[in-house]
Amino acid sequence: MNVVFIIPTGVGCAIGGHAGDATPAAKLIASVCDKLILHPNVVNASDINEQPPNALYVEGSMLDRFLEGSIGLQEVRNNKVLVVVNPPAKPETINAVNAARTTIGLDAHVTVLETPLTMEGWIVNGVASGEATGVQELIDQVSVYQFDALAIATPIDVANRIALDYFRGQQSVNPWGGIEAIVSRKVSEALNKPVAHAPVESDDTKDDSELFDILYKEIVHARKAPEVCSNCYIHCILKGLHKAPRVTRAGLTFKDVDALVSPVGCIGRPHHACFEVGIPVIAVEENTTSGTFRDSRIIYVQNYWEAAGYLSCIRAGIVPRSTRSDYV
Repeated sequence: MNVVFIIPTGVGCAIGGHAGDATPAAKLIASVCDKLILHPNVVNASDINEQPPNALYVEGSMLDRFLEGSIGLQEVRNNKVLVVVNPPAKPETINAVNAARTTIGLDAHVTVLETPLTMEGWIVNGVASGEATGVQELIDQVSVYQFDALAIATPIDVANRIALDYFRGQQSVNPWGGIEAIVSRKVSEALNKPVAHAPVESDDTKDDSELFDILYKEIVHARKAPEVCSNCYIHCILKGLHKAPRVTRAGLTFKDVDALVSPVGCIGRPHHACFEVGIPVIAVEENTTSGTFRDSRIIYVQNYWEAAGYLSCIRAGIVPRSTRSDYV
């Protein structure tokens, strides 16, 4: 049984909208299936990545194309990962990559971008977004290299007020995630390879005393803690890309997917693709978002415990309702 598990980026998911805080839910769902196909946002938690061993780490645009039937996923034992950074390469970033090489056994190499990638994030109507420059230059530069997966480790500028509001609980939407998804999607679609971005620390953070105090002297909400306890922020994507599936015409296809598990209220290409081919879509009511979308084609469950039970029924060949006392 294979299940797709998504946490849309930058829409204020109550579970998973911060920094890898949907990982326990993902582990639960992974325990009742053979393969759990998830995108980086589900398990990325700065220097932490506790993805389940049966998880397939698939970038968002690849996941869309996979469910739409235009690509398959080829499982691998080890990827050659190219890590690109803005000039100059920081010692802490090189140390983080070397740490992954010596602990994971990762095949990785750091390359400095000739044209810096600049990224800025913000919130519009409760949704994270932003803009970036240097994306095409990045694509052009790395296109001549030999690698299997791309890790992008560059800063994201976010207004001081927005960052403070987020860490102190006034703003529930992670302001960095939206532009990360936009850039990763563009690069992955152009290269047709797994791509993930991690926002290395901006020098502006160290210069701002109030934000510095939050990161190093204050206790934040538990769901935001991975961001403030991390140093280099990139180990999560290095671990994820280590065995991220590659694009293929064969391998695992949408025909092998038994269900999609999603937060409530959101709608996107994965949902529409599943509607099109009859893959069950399960929405978790407890995991609220900034969206309000509802549809009769969606199976609504209260929480991830219930989602795991529903999937267990599918796996066992049981009509889920037959386990209830009011089934006739």
